[in-house]
Amino acid sequence: MLKSYNPQKFNEQRIKFPYFIYEGHDFQYSSQGLEIQYRFNLSDQFFFKPTIKIPGKSFFLQGISREIIENIIFQIGMIELISYWKCACSPKIIIKDQHLTDPQVKWWKKLYFNGLGEFFYLNGIPADQQDFVDITSDERRPADVFNLSGSNGMVIPVGGGKDSVVTLELLGDNKWATPFILNPRGASLETIRAKGFSRDQLIEAYRTIDPVLLDLNSKGFLNGHTPFSALLAFVGVLTAILSGKKHVVLSNESSANEPTVKGSNVNHQYSKSVEFEADFRQYLKTYVTPDIGYFSFLRPLNELQIARLFSGFPNYFKVFKSCNAGSKTDSWCGKCSKCLFTYIILSPFMDPLKLREIFGHNVLDDMTLQPLLEDLTGITESKPFDCTGTTKEINIALCQTIKNLGDDGLPNLLRYYKASPLFSAFQSSSISVELTLFNTDHFLPPGYENILKAVLHD
Repeated sequence: MLKSYNPQKFNEQRIKFPYFIYEGHDFQYSSQGLEIQYRFNLSDQFFFKPTIKIPGKSFFLQGISREIIENIIFQIGMIELISYWKCACSPKIIIKDQHLTDPQVKWWKKLYFNGLGEFFYLNGIPADQQDFVDITSDERRPADVFNLSGSNGMVIPVGGGKDSVVTLELLGDNKWATPFILNPRGASLETIRAKGFSRDQLIEAYRTIDPVLLDLNSKGFLNGHTPFSALLAFVGVLTAILSGKKHVVLSNESSANEPTVKGSNVNHQYSKSVEFEADFRQYLKTYVTPDIGYFSFLRPLNELQIARLFSGFPNYFKVFKSCNAGSKTDSWCGKCSKCLFTYIILSPFMDPLKLREIFGHNVLDDMTLQPLLEDLTGITESKPFDCTGTTKEINIALCQTIKNLGDDGLPNLLRYYKASPLFSAFQSSSISVELTLFNTDHFLPPGYENILKAVLHD
């Protein structure tokens, strides 16, 4: 994988922009909703004011303590700032008007470092977790931890892909289930409609990127992937507080734990991993509230199991989307690693004609995708920097699809794969075994675990 920059660029930026300041935030909460504006300062040379807006809903609680909202808004700012800090990677982050304990600083540095692993790797930045940044805050009493009485039900973040479809379909009939969408788009909105939810029953949040940052990116400042799912985690907790919910229920699977780059800790999906989930749960309990749970409902499952479950929900076939390139047009581009991965992982379980109908063509017939296939199957140094399954799952899915189709009329990529050593290595692997697995490294409450086990045995 080619690096975009070199260490010299990194060092030059750190000298030119020696500090980054989280100056504060402002917010207003009423029956009309919640509006937040953050104030970030890059070495007194550039200033950023990103916003988050959550329109009011009839089921939102009124009279919530300002201190409770203030605390979680501050925590969201701590993860929001990383999108702006990374453009120069200032060696010092200064937090004004708030206090972070030493364990909190250590927690944030771990999240920043691991969540930016892809960014550091692709930009050729020689970062070290101990000294890549120094975080200081004001000397004052830390924020209180709050108890929230009477919370019940769950907030379910919905992205519009197959994973959140499975979670919504299995849990959405609960009368206390409420879908949540950050920056709603066609696929996510159509997904909740397919389940029977109206817009009035949805929690929606709108996050804006300050155009100053976009301008700096266009001028060659450092840029790259940030831990978006960590931001979603904190905003999800905020929506649970506003709506009086007890749980934030994610749709991250066990496959997200695999590193993207072989022999390293670089993981595009770090903030979807069980390691981050464990860290976040502890942070939430210690520094925000012990009364809201955060867990991934699909954590015990692998991508093959999720694909099989999804194949049984035809109401979503025409509406689900996972393609980042096609997100603005609500379409499958058919040329990216996410499109290829999704096509592969569904192929063992779905009729080929139905898959072609969903994607507009047979993605497995496109030989220009051969390099992506090699990345996905583990031939190259790294998997694609995208949310895809493990190399084992992908190889097993390809082998099973070849078995299902037989030798006649295999699409081009499957013919290429069948002639490769990988097919010989994986063709004896049993997909049936993979479909019976249940990863015990999870945080599901017993009732949710039973729901998942029951549907796997159907």
